[in-house]
Amino acid sequence: MMNIEDLLRETLSDMAHKEQPPPPGRFLRPRRPSRRGPALAAAAVAVLAAGAALVAGALPAPVTDRPGVTGRGPDETRAETPRKPIVLTVRAGMRLSQVLRLLSDATGRPVAEFERAAEDGGALGLPAYAKGALEGFVFPAAYEFPAGSSPREILAATVARFDRAAGDAGLVEGAGRIGRTPLEVLTVASIVQAEAVRAEDMPKIARVVYNRLDHTPPRKLELDSTVMYGLGKTGSTASVEDLRSRSRYNTYARPGLPPGPIGNPGAAAIEAALRPAPGPWLFFVTTDPGRRVMKFADSEAGFIKLVEEFHRNRRTG
Repeated sequence: MMNIEDLLRETLSDMAHKEQPPPPGRFLRPRRPSRRGPALAAAAVAVLAAGAALVAGALPAPVTDRPGVTGRGPDETRAETPRKPIVLTVRAGMRLSQVLRLLSDATGRPVAEFERAAEDGGALGLPAYAKGALEGFVFPAAYEFPAGSSPREILAATVARFDRAAGDAGLVEGAGRIGRTPLEVLTVASIVQAEAVRAEDMPKIARVVYNRLDHTPPRKLELDSTVMYGLGKTGSTASVEDLRSRSRYNTYARPGLPPGPIGNPGAAAIEAALRPAPGPWLFFVTTDPGRRVMKFADSEAGFIKLVEEFHRNRRTG
């Protein structure tokens, strides 16, 4: 009987011998069982059990033409380049429809996915006074989301950012202080955001809105910005045909505030709606759009003078 050392030497000798290619019919005939196989296996087990080791030369890493992958076997997962985060900025005054298109462009997802997510106000964390509508609650800010974030996760993050801003501004408490609901204040803020050409005019614009709402007898707001929103149009000037709209946002035809925000106001507009400037104004006119000059009046006669000034500036500008 051969001892372990003899079996090992014979095994190494067999490994070093270059076997000739098999004859063509080899794989068609049953092979005679080899008596050496069990012995070699037993010898190998014994060698390993005794602590012996066979050291072979290092095997070269598999060659691959895939960038970023080295030494991977055929069944191993291919390494992926980390995806970049989603970075975007929601500008103050953007409508929800514009924000959803922006998010679609930034993520490559269909806008319909964001529209469906926007309809589930409860899942987005909207406050109860939002009444399930997302418009006005997508806070304008710079955002960065992890790659692969879902539409619901992205929109929920913008609502969470609104919650922080509303808390900082004291929106709920401030609305109670001025005798308005939080949604009414946010609606006023969205109008202020849409109408203002300069941040410093915002508190005066808010005062005009409140003065018209509180006037005796009541005065309609008569704002082009609300009319255009209700029609889904952009631009700042409504046509005669637009003013015939039966939309609930037509403040030329309907008294009071529109049913909700007409965009997503920023912190300055919310602050203006909570703390309007003191004054008797009932009108405002951007008398010089090129220079971003807005003026205010407290009477029809004063309003007419501002309109005339606007037309003079337009002719000479």
